Amino acid sequence: MNGTIKTNDEWAVGFMKELDSMLNGIESMNEKSKASFGNERFLTDKEVSAWLKVSRRTLQDYRNNGMVSYYQLGGKILYKESDIEKLVMGGYRNAYRMET
Repeated sequence: MNGTIKTNDEWAVGFMKELDSMLNGIESMNEKSKASFGNERFLTDKEVSAWLKVSRRTLQDYRNNGMVSYYQLGGKILYKESDIEKLVMGGYRNAYRMET
């Protein structure tokens, strides 16, 4: 045997599937362990703008107008996940039902 792996080799295919599975697990762990401090998750402007479905420029306007709290560390802007949840829930309105 010369040490090369053929794509039709069952062992090689199984090994590659296991590697893919491990990579997916690592990516999942990475997603769950976002930057946190004191049991609080922090989100980037990219994540927050995707969540709110606004552009990053609009998010900057929200910061400038004091609509959303944020932290600036060097050139990096971070948002507390709980603050963003409050912002979203602040816009929540109960449905109005008319009595008949």
